[in-house]
Amino acid sequence: MKVFIIWLIGVILWNFGYPTASPLEDVLVAIILSFISMYLKKFIKN
Repeated sequence: MKVFIIWLIGVILWNFGYPTASPLEDVLVAIILSFISMYLKKFIKN
């Protein structure tokens, strides 16, 4: 659950911080957040 909350905060910050981002930028950030989420799952026990 902790990893999900961290991911959700990242998504919210991206969407409100860069509301004029192009669809390509949104996809790239989603991929980056996904990799960060996978990385965090190795170190944070839910």
